[in-house]
Amino acid sequence: MSAPIFPLDQWYVAGFAWEVQDKPIARTFLNQPVVLFRSGDSVVALEDKCAHRHLPLSCGTLEPTGIRCGYHGLLFGGTGQCLEIPGQANIPKNACVRAYTVEVVNQIVWIWMGSTPESKPTQPPPAHPWHDDPAYEFKGDVFHYKAPYQLIHDNLLDLSHLGYVHMRTIGGNAQIHMNAEMTVETGPDSVRVVRHMKDCAPPPTYLEAWPFTGNIDRWQEIEFRVTYFEIWTGGMDVGSGALTDPERPGFHMRGFHGITPETETSSFYFWSVSSNKNAERPNNREAIYKATAFTFDEDRAVIEAQHGNMLRFPDAPMVGIHVDAAPNRARRIIAKLTSASAGA
Repeated sequence: MSAPIFPLDQWYVAGFAWEVQDKPIARTFLNQPVVLFRSGDSVVALEDKCAHRHLPLSCGTLEPTGIRCGYHGLLFGGTGQCLEIPGQANIPKNACVRAYTVEVVNQIVWIWMGSTPESKPTQPPPAHPWHDDPAYEFKGDVFHYKAPYQLIHDNLLDLSHLGYVHMRTIGGNAQIHMNAEMTVETGPDSVRVVRHMKDCAPPPTYLEAWPFTGNIDRWQEIEFRVTYFEIWTGGMDVGSGALTDPERPGFHMRGFHGITPETETSSFYFWSVSSNKNAERPNNREAIYKATAFTFDEDRAVIEAQHGNMLRFPDAPMVGIHVDAAPNRARRIIAKLTSASAGA
């Protein structure tokens, strides 16, 4: 068995609850083919391979008790055990497939990717309460990237690029972004970045979403964990509150970003944006979602082009600059955990 190339024994994002309905979903996580489906009120994840002739179970159909293979009709339940073989009373004990531990929290589907099939979660999945907070409204989606997952980490930990990549949405003055007041803190498996930009013009997405009176004080608070990010961004009228006050006024966006490797060179990006409601700009959810999706498409284009050029120039060194501190720290955490997974 080859050594792990991803951190194992971790909760990874597998999807959103609203995706898993009346049809099976085939996805690959960390090089492992998985089929997701709903069984009653639960979301189930099985190895996407029938134990008989190895047709993907995702090619089958759903029934009240499980998923039926589309080749010879073997029926598999949520534990991965075969429940029925048409025309055969005896069911061999080895007629089973790997079942993954899955939990749904705040409409996010989490899958435990263990170092062994027997590995069990050591802690509950993370919560993201803004999905269920009545003061907020949210919408999300899933993007597929033809690029390694750590390039997405780099992008999210370095928001200095906003002024250059996202001029039509959440950008703004590029020099202000590059010279923002910034602090970086590192924990055992986390990186936290706080960026403040005072007395600057609100970008287009902010202007559409909130009735600002002029320039704003902006904040960006990025929380990196091994398998996901939470990014709190926003702005308020200049001087209307303290940027260190958790109850500060103004426009708030709570972003969730689940970054799950598909393979070494491809990734899933599960994201949502939750924004606080304002009576003067009701029903803003769809506009904010569309602007966010457009923004992330811009990021995807940059990251996939970056990865393509890294393949063209495999031996070319990268020059480091001041905005690289947080991405570099995250990469060291990933390297440490991947090494620990390999040792285990």
